Amino acid sequence: MYNRVTVGAVLLAAGSASRMGGRPKCMLELGGVPLIRRQLIALSGAGVDEVVVVLGHYAERIESAVKEFPVTMVRNPDPDAGQVSSLRLGLKALSPKLDAVLVALADQPLINSQDINDLIGAFKKRPEGALVVQPSVNGLPGNPVMFSTEVREDILAGDAVLGCRQWQAAHPAQVYHWESSNTRYRVDVDTPEDIEALAARTGHQLRWPADLVLVS
Repeated sequence: MYNRVTVGAVLLAAGSASRMGGRPKCMLELGGVPLIRRQLIALSGAGVDEVVVVLGHYAERIESAVKEFPVTMVRNPDPDAGQVSSLRLGLKALSPKLDAVLVALADQPLINSQDINDLIGAFKKRPEGALVVQPSVNGLPGNPVMFSTEVREDILAGDAVLGCRQWQAAHPAQVYHWESSNTRYRVDVDTPEDIEALAARTGHQLRWPADLVLVS
């Protein structure tokens, strides 16, 4: 048996989604449910203790979709500064009394609570000395990523360009590449072509809500 780990999550949803025609990717719907809501349901179902959602572009639109969830919402005043700036805002907004942090992306359509549970389980059983756990699917990195509170403190103590990816590059011996056959960790959507490819490969149809459908 492993001790319970107190987990906080940062859910990143601040991007401009320029390759989606300037529409928030996380508002795409699968089975009528926006992707960001599906992520929050997955995190809650896995027993994550605290969630911070980082918004930027389209903040009002996204807030309206998640306002009833018991989460902290933070706005990045300069989301075009990049994902690291959003990550750092999210890490700052989490409470200090956590054992680990999970960083999730709001445009991953297929992640469910079991996937989150499995990642938390891999973190609990990580090799000695490992501080970061990242899924590895067929040798390719996946998401979400989970790391210890020490890594969080390191990132926040560093300069503005230091995020999780940069920390991993500087400390490769402390990164556990957790081998998984679960391809859901590798699936996200950045372009209309990604939506079509997902449907062709899995049968899962992502659809825009009526107010975000582009009129040609």
